Amino acid sequence: MKRWMMFLACWMPSLLWASSGEVHLDTAHYDLTDKASLQRGARLFNNYCLGCHQMQYQRYQRAFQDLGIPDALGQENLQFTGEKVSDHITNTMPSESAAKWFGAQPPDLTLVARVRGADWIYTYLRSFYVDPNRPFGVNNKVFKDVGMPHVLQELQGVPYEATEEMMVDGEMVERHVGIKTDGAGAMSPEEYDAAVLDLVNYLEYTGEPSRLEAESIGRWAIIFVLVLFVFVYLLKKEYWRDVH
Repeated sequence: MKRWMMFLACWMPSLLWASSGEVHLDTAHYDLTDKASLQRGARLFNNYCLGCHQMQYQRYQRAFQDLGIPDALGQENLQFTGEKVSDHITNTMPSESAAKWFGAQPPDLTLVARVRGADWIYTYLRSFYVDPNRPFGVNNKVFKDVGMPHVLQELQGVPYEATEEMMVDGEMVERHVGIKTDGAGAMSPEEYDAAVLDLVNYLEYTGEPSRLEAESIGRWAIIFVLVLFVFVYLLKKEYWRDVH
């Protein structure tokens, strides 16, 4: 019983966030072996997210080593406030001020991919739309009334909710059909989706930095057990031959 309770405690949050009400979650086809994508994702995070969100359980040096970034190059391009390469990825925003500006302190994102899921993050970052009634002028289809500004707007352009009239139960209603932009962003829609996927890829990596190494060790362990089984089986046959 205790094991089942522990299982539910670990998985229920991710299942709840993944459901996202009626919003369909797009699949994030991330690739943890693509170091170029991970490097681009790290650059996006440090330039657009780190001002508010920390990664206080991940060190710069570990990320640089895993992503194939020389320490000197990483310090020059991805560290902006004089941190040491051995420091954790944190910012200098006062927590009290952050809570006042955003309504709550922005969460640490080290494990966000493990809590929310890659598909949720991928869809969320592509679901902002203009809403004059919100403090930062935007809302989000995945996270209604979110207290976060659309920090990637200069890349995507000004997003707005696209709707169309549909007949439902004999009545014409407005239905959400997607997010469009004004086309003024630095990226095309395809480029923006690719950039968001790079960011998701990086967040997946930080959620479990040793994942690829663990999977590799696991494969070799299985191969070892299979080979050992063959020798044990042959040894067993040899012992039982004398018994019979």
